[in-house]
Amino acid sequence: MVFTSAINLIRAKGPDEFWRKRRIFKLAAHFVGRKRNCYSIAVRYVHRALAYATKGRKLKKMDMRSLWETRVTAGCNQHNMEYGTFRESLVRSDILLNRKTLADLAIWEPHTFKSLTDIAKRRAIDDGLVCLNNKEEPVDRIITRGTLANKS
Repeated sequence: MVFTSAINLIRAKGPDEFWRKRRIFKLAAHFVGRKRNCYSIAVRYVHRALAYATKGRKLKKMDMRSLWETRVTAGCNQHNMEYGTFRESLVRSDILLNRKTLADLAIWEPHTFKSLTDIAKRRAIDDGLVCLNNKEEPVDRIITRGTLANKS
């Protein structure tokens, strides 16, 4: 299109408006009634839906994090250990596993998780951390420099 003045260029809507509206209508395709068919109403509801989607992604991350922490806490309680001490002992032992991996191990690999709790208990005892839930169980299977120093 050739325009003889800038005013006509500004007033021309052209194909850009078609594609802009089409993008909004595609996002509003699952809505019901005028929210789906009327552009001015669809724009409002699409923006609101996108805001909720953004918020939902953050909430999903928070929910998954709390679920993983709950699962690891349950596994730690099963082996008479506190969650905070367990994490601290693993970090001090240079075992850097994230919450998701620890939760998966607690559910699907209980023997592996038990060995991790034994390592964490031995490290907590060597470092003098208050760790065990009222029950003192000897951890004889894990040998560290601290246990060798105590036996000498």
